[in-house]
Amino acid sequence: MSRYEEIDLNDITTYSVEDRPSKVHVKDFISDEFVKTNEFIKSLPNILTAKDLKELIRHAKGAIIDQKPIILMFGGHLIKCGLSPLVNRAIEQEVISAIAVNGSVGIHDFEIAFFGKTSEDVETALEDGSFGMGAETGRIINEVISEGFENDLGYGEALGKFIYEERPPYWDYSVFAKAYEYDVPITVHAAIGTDIIHQHPQADGAALGGASYKDFKIFTNIIKDLNEGGVLLSFGSAVVLPEVFLKALTIVRNLGYEVNNFYTAVFDMIKHYRPMTNIVHRPTACGGKGFHFVGHHEIMFPLLMGSLLEE
Repeated sequence: MSRYEEIDLNDITTYSVEDRPSKVHVKDFISDEFVKTNEFIKSLPNILTAKDLKELIRHAKGAIIDQKPIILMFGGHLIKCGLSPLVNRAIEQEVISAIAVNGSVGIHDFEIAFFGKTSEDVETALEDGSFGMGAETGRIINEVISEGFENDLGYGEALGKFIYEERPPYWDYSVFAKAYEYDVPITVHAAIGTDIIHQHPQADGAALGGASYKDFKIFTNIIKDLNEGGVLLSFGSAVVLPEVFLKALTIVRNLGYEVNNFYTAVFDMIKHYRPMTNIVHRPTACGGKGFHFVGHHEIMFPLLMGSLLEE
């Protein structure tokens, strides 16, 4: 038994997400009307970042033709920027082979699916300790993870299965449900203490860790297929996912798999050390190429996907 006292979470005060003001609503999500961007991309100069974007798109189209994986990694802001419908379209059209996310993505995806809204005012809620205390989010996601872990499911598969089978009011916006429906692996790489569901008494550290570790091994198994032409795209998550990718890559190489000559790209609003080092530079030192694009998700993701989806 530990010598140190722990906080007791059983007496926390929660509220219904229904009653919480939220900053993101499905009515503001990307339009269902698909807009092609290939002609626009072709019109750009073959100079600097525009040239890089054209090259990345060529490699991604080549991966689709050659049936090499395109792995999409992203943090919560891709959901909060209203881009779930575009991710789902990419899943449906078999552009995306696998998805890896941090823990915040499952939270925002769940709230969108059940309530059609997400993203609270953190600064205001932090003042009275109500930040992250949405009852449904904390209770249900933790219960789903625990039950899934008992049934040998990873974090992502368990949550996707639950949303898909429950069919909440906005389930068609859910990336997790769509991934489950189309048998696209979606893995959640949790860092204990970083997600609001860890604040709730229903959180089970063993289940969270075990389910996420299972996802890490699923993700690592997918990484081995990047060899000779695969593509890895990263939107946001400047700390957790770059570290996860680096460890997964070294495992598959350690096991004797050839994983070289693939392509990586980071999209974020500013440059960060870990994505530049762990995604763009180090992994492609043995062949292939890494790219970095500075810009907002709500602009850059539709530009990229608009070119890949129209083929």
